Amino acid sequence: MSEETRSDTYAELASVGPYGVRPGHALITMVEPHPGHEHAYNRWYEDDHYYAGAMAMPWMFAGRRWVATRELQELRRPEKSAVARPVTAGCYLSTYWITEGRYDEHMKWTVGINKRLNHDGRVHQERTHVFTSFQDHEATVYRDGAAGPRDVHALDHPYAGLVLQVVDTENPDRRAALLDRLVTRDLPHRLAGSPAAMVTIFRPTPLPGDRMTYVKQVEGVDTRLTLLWFLDQDPRTCWTHHFADLEWLGDGDGDGDEGAGEGRGAGTDRGAGVRVELVAPFIPTVPGTDRYVDELR
Repeated sequence: MSEETRSDTYAELASVGPYGVRPGHALITMVEPHPGHEHAYNRWYEDDHYYAGAMAMPWMFAGRRWVATRELQELRRPEKSAVARPVTAGCYLSTYWITEGRYDEHMKWTVGINKRLNHDGRVHQERTHVFTSFQDHEATVYRDGAAGPRDVHALDHPYAGLVLQVVDTENPDRRAALLDRLVTRDLPHRLAGSPAAMVTIFRPTPLPGDRMTYVKQVEGVDTRLTLLWFLDQDPRTCWTHHFADLEWLGDGDGDGDEGAGEGRGAGTDRGAGVRVELVAPFIPTVPGTDRYVDELR
């Protein structure tokens, strides 16, 4: 293909299809660098992969990296998680927004570029993907109504923290019912007067068969919800009062007293069929630096 033909193709692609700014899809990836490789992993991701493996791709228009120091890892719940084994695994989290309706086009590019990066030796191998999936946006619930930043701003606004919450249900109908209750009742109640400005809710989509072999296939495509809580405060300053009981989210009336009953297993819903598999707080990384790398272990 000539240079002129390639340029014409880019012009044609830009002239058709959706091009709104709504975050219709997300890439959410939680990764654990192998012991002894923390600095090398961070420099590779900061200096190369965040850009070449993410932000330079078509239709991926916003991104943010987050980190869990050992202190933050120890706040995670439940102790036995189906997502992170052990629950402290996955000290780096990256979140990216993808333009609504452009998932298929983006996925074709990301598979192609990652094969090229791997072939060219630009993939850091000393890491484990703990929780990596592309996800479709379901809803966003705001604390301040129309007064605050929108979800499209969430990865650029200087939020002081983020809580990743993963919830599994027993079947698709149970997930739909839980989503409705979260959006209409539980989350508005929880957000009122809290340090969380918004919660974005996503559902996972399966990865293509030609994905990179080091990324496992997505679990819970029909039964899982992923919630991202964007915080105005460092989660360590407000964890006990506002977020320590998120294991019980969706249980009861959302009044903050869930989980106080006797004979209740960690993370189980009173109505059965719902289990919170991970509640994990993070703070933002400082781009271009190794800040917090020495606080991971």
